[in-house]
Amino acid sequence: MPEKHPSTKRYPTELKARAVRMVQETIEQNNGEQFGVVSRVARRLGIGEESLRAWVKQAQVDGGQRPGVSTTREY
Repeated sequence: MPEKHPSTKRYPTELKARAVRMVQETIEQNNGEQFGVVSRVARRLGIGEESLRAWVKQAQVDGGQRPGVSTTREY
């Protein structure tokens, strides 16, 4: 019997970067209000909310806005 693996959807780096920028810009336009922004952007782009939330958090770590381990990934 073949082994089943959970499906993982890979998103292009360009889409990740665009999505993170959209979240950051929307938050800036809303005077720092973050509530619901990730959900709206994810829905608009057809991507998973939790994926986008993770990308935004990692971008904040990479930008020194949040504690954590930085990556070399571009957003």
